Amino acid sequence: MKRTFEDLQIKIFADGADKKGMLELNANPLIKGLTTNPTLMRKAGLTDFEAFARDVLESITTKPLSLEVFSDEFFEMRRQGLKINGWASNVYVKIPIMNTRGESSLPLIKELAKEGVKLNVTALLTIRQVEGVASALDIAVPAVVSVFAGRIADTGLDPIGIMLEGKKILQGLPRAELLWASVREVLNIFQANDCGSHIVTVPHDILGKAIKMLGMDLEELSLDTVKMFASDAKAANFAL
Repeated sequence: MKRTFEDLQIKIFADGADKKGMLELNANPLIKGLTTNPTLMRKAGLTDFEAFARDVLESITTKPLSLEVFSDEFFEMRRQGLKINGWASNVYVKIPIMNTRGESSLPLIKELAKEGVKLNVTALLTIRQVEGVASALDIAVPAVVSVFAGRIADTGLDPIGIMLEGKKILQGLPRAELLWASVREVLNIFQANDCGSHIVTVPHDILGKAIKMLGMDLEELSLDTVKMFASDAKAANFAL
């Protein structure tokens, strides 16, 4: 059975730090929001966090954009979070679930939520972490809870059960949304949709693949694959 973007109820957020790609995807009505993180920004060759963020926010003015703090100290995370929050009304401040010493960010999350900061709590992989975040969020303040389903799957565990349980945990927080993070392949978008996640973040390259390939006839795709092998064999001048 063919599946297309029209089958999806989930919101697709573009995940990346390439300005050109971000602005192109922001203009695409399929994309409902955007996210980035320090790793993606470093891979894109960025060195000035604030200049980059303020630059893209001149064009990304209505769709949610998540920007992550980068300090490892909670008092500095708080300062950065409040500063980032002040840049635009569509900004969500990304706070990791812990620092590099394994110390919980929950007190900071609770404090920022009480101050009305829209948060994207990131790098969650367990039910216990989702429960902790749910207890720290403010019922009146929008928030995103990012569970790294792809990383869970990388360990050999099926993330579906964790995502289903995570959604149940957040039921008492009507303004909190469950996000399926670390998509590895197009299929993950539909898995996230089918388990009831509110949002899925998708890297730019996988979005490109999805836009190109969703709904393709498998017989035609099989023929395209054979043509690719033949073309490459010819280009390589193989002979036996």
